[in-house]
Amino acid sequence: MQVTIEAMGAAGDGIATAPDGNRLYLPYTLPGEAVRPDGPIVLSPSPERVAPPCPHFGPCGGCVLQHWAIPPYADWKRARLAEALSRAGFPDAPVAPTRVTPPATRRRADLAVRRRPDGSVVLGFHARGGAAVEDLSTCHVLDPALVALFEPLRTLLRGLPAFRREGSAVLNLLDSGPDLLLRLDGPPGVADRATLAAFAARHGLPRIAGGPLKGQGTETLAQLGPVSIAFAGASVAPPPGAFLQATPQGEAAIVEAVLDGLPKLTGKARIVELHAGLGTLSFPLAAKARVIAYEGAPEAVAALDAAARRGGAKIQAVRRDLVRQPLSVKELEGHAALVLDPPFAGAAEQIPALAKSTLSRVIYVSCNPVALARDAKLLHAAGFRVQQATPVDQFLWSAQLEAVVVFARGK
Repeated sequence: MQVTIEAMGAAGDGIATAPDGNRLYLPYTLPGEAVRPDGPIVLSPSPERVAPPCPHFGPCGGCVLQHWAIPPYADWKRARLAEALSRAGFPDAPVAPTRVTPPATRRRADLAVRRRPDGSVVLGFHARGGAAVEDLSTCHVLDPALVALFEPLRTLLRGLPAFRREGSAVLNLLDSGPDLLLRLDGPPGVADRATLAAFAARHGLPRIAGGPLKGQGTETLAQLGPVSIAFAGASVAPPPGAFLQATPQGEAAIVEAVLDGLPKLTGKARIVELHAGLGTLSFPLAAKARVIAYEGAPEAVAALDAAARRGGAKIQAVRRDLVRQPLSVKELEGHAALVLDPPFAGAAEQIPALAKSTLSRVIYVSCNPVALARDAKLLHAAGFRVQQATPVDQFLWSAQLEAVVVFARGK
């Protein structure tokens, strides 16, 4: 059987129609290609097809689109944002070109680690749609400073008694250097801590933290110096494994789009921010107006609040579970704008109050076009229009898409 790829699906698979009318989703194919579904085997390659740069492409699930040239790939991501907004009732939304981040710039990785029967260690990303782990020798997405730790980490883990069969290594590249959080299936003893301290000193890691593989909580296992990352000049000390925007370039694009979407502000203007995290957006916003920043994770709120107090930033950091306790219509009154950066599931609990409020400007930072379309539909019904929309490709060669959408209503 031979089929033709008609379009790209949301997961990065090519979509074709079988002779019986069923839809086929075929990985590593491109629009216009003639394909045999078994395999799949490409019979007539697209002119947009390029040679994947990474030797692990295919078995590694970290990337699914390295075989697609960047210009059509970027156009596809832009079209995904436009389609999501169209579904929400904004068919003519002004969508900017995709801001694509370059290779070798991602500063965060959550690597799976496993011990083989012979004691050697597998370290890498999971296979696409499976539990297997691709043992990585390199990565064309991650910052080279993190790739350089792959082999030292294997050597470390091979001799670490606290690592029995499986775990994870979360790496964040901070301004102070790589920050490591190990989640292992055994308790770290005194010897483990001494080994980790020596590893940190040898490879320039100010901190190594640990936690159980299954469960919450972390503890510092070795600390040789302070950890820090700067947002708009403010130095923040993040907790182990903290959420960061994936790349500095992606973060800069998001911040730029958010600030561009603000209305004209008076000296007494206030901005309410939801899901503030460590303050990636809080500190740039605080240069424009007073910010009330809500966040549910206690460690993140503490880090944000401490940094704001040290630097005298106009930020009030408030701990609040926004899923269980979204802001009421009354609490939303009196703000010049609302900025929200919800998790992948979106902001379904909060959007109804936003729609009923008198807010005239809502800036939505999305990491899920499906959730964005659902939430934006309610904003459309409440009289909002899309003033500008910016797709941001932080996760290069993946099907993931981030976006900043500015909703406005009134004059």
